[in-house]
Amino acid sequence: MSVVINTNTAATVANNNLSASNAMLQRSLNRLSSGLKIVQPSDDAGGLAVSMKLEAAMKRTDAVSTNVANAISFLQTQDGGLKTAGKVLNRISELKTLSEDVTKSTSDKANYQVEFAALQSQLTSLVAEKFNGVDLFGGGSLTVATSEDGAQTFDITQADLAGNVTDVTGAADLTALAIADVTGALENVATSRAQNGAESSRLNFSADLLVNNRTNLEAANSRIIDVDVAQESTQLARYSILVQAGTAMLAQANASSQVALRLLS
Repeated sequence: MSVVINTNTAATVANNNLSASNAMLQRSLNRLSSGLKIVQPSDDAGGLAVSMKLEAAMKRTDAVSTNVANAISFLQTQDGGLKTAGKVLNRISELKTLSEDVTKSTSDKANYQVEFAALQSQLTSLVAEKFNGVDLFGGGSLTVATSEDGAQTFDITQADLAGNVTDVTGAADLTALAIADVTGALENVATSRAQNGAESSRLNFSADLLVNNRTNLEAANSRIIDVDVAQESTQLARYSILVQAGTAMLAQANASSQVALRLLS
């Protein structure tokens, strides 16, 4: 092998190996310090693209979960109104029966009429109830998205409370009101509560599914983006040793050219 001074191939090779090992060491340090497997796009361009889509899907899932929870709260508030309406109707039916007591005087019946009028007003006021500015009642429907991509939706009902109790609220007085009118209104309200319960049950199952989907999206994203600390720690130890060995070998390679000086002495 030739002995030269101007060109030190061994030192060049050792320097290249040291630079490569040092780059890998820095990458391991970055991964462990950040907790991420993909610190910069060049680490895994395809994986980064998939991770970004998964993260966006998770954000949308969180938003849909919030919307579904709000829809459930809407239905719970609506059911509270229907439950109150049922209690009011029960009291009205009681007043109707009491007013037909032959032992009651005209003034007694007038007192029942006063309460009946107040209960009619309460029913009318219940019909106008809102949840965050949205009508609880009215007979329409509201569409709720139940999947993060918006492909799955479910319609919840704005119960027609006014229509349910119209025979009661439209009665001029207790005399004009028939027991059948009250029992019919109670039946209508009971049906609306049953519909409300069915819709609440459906949304609760949708909420459970969204939680499950969110968990799996997070797990999939973690496999792409999160660093395996145990594995990366092993790589860190390896690259650290390679850097130390490369530094020592570069020093040896730089010193090897001094052999030429011995030939000249």
